[in-house]
Amino acid sequence: MNNSLFFVIILLGDIMKILKNNLKSKLNIRTENNYPIEGVEFVDITPLIIDKANFNEIMDLFYEELKDKEIDYIVAPEARGFLFGSGIANRLGIGLIPIRKKGKLPPSSVESTFSYEKEYGKDYLEIPKLLNESYKDKKIYLIDDIYATGNTLNSIKEELIKLGSTIVGEGVLLNIKELNNNKDIFSIIDINES
Repeated sequence: MNNSLFFVIILLGDIMKILKNNLKSKLNIRTENNYPIEGVEFVDITPLIIDKANFNEIMDLFYEELKDKEIDYIVAPEARGFLFGSGIANRLGIGLIPIRKKGKLPPSSVESTFSYEKEYGKDYLEIPKLLNESYKDKKIYLIDDIYATGNTLNSIKEELIKLGSTIVGEGVLLNIKELNNNKDIFSIIDINES
C-alpha cells in the first residue's frame, strides 16, 4: 500500500477511513447518509468511473488479478457490477453472465430465481440460461462494485454452486471491511465507515 494514500475522507459530515487503496489515481468517493433508507450510508463510486484514468486503472488492476486464472465466465450482479464485469470479461476474452433483478428477464430465459437479504430488505435475483450449455463444471469469477455484508455475492455463489459451477474467486472495487470477515476476496480499495 502506498502510505501517502492512507488517509481519512470526510464527506457529508461522515468519516470514512481508507485502509487500503491500490489506485494511483485521485480517489473520489461520495457518501450519503440515510440513503436509500434511514440508517444506511450509501457509498457512491460514480466519480471513480466518470474519470477515465481511474476507470482504466480499475480495469487494469482487475485484469492483472485475473489474467492467469482459468475462468469460463465473469458473473456480475445488476447494476453496478455490470460496469466492471463487462469490461473485465472483454479484456479476458470471455463471456459475462449478468445477474438480473427479478422480472427483468422473460421467464423462458431464466435458469434460476432466488432470494437474498440486503442491508435494507429482501430482494430477488435471476440467473439467465446459458446458450446451448449448462452451468455444470463452469469456472466462474464473481465481480461487483462494493462488498459490504456479502449477502449479494454469497447468495449468487450459493445458487451457482447448486447449478454445478465452480467459483474460482470473487473481486470488488471497494470492500467495507468492518461489515464482513471475507479474507479471500480481491479488493482494490478497503474502507471502514467509521
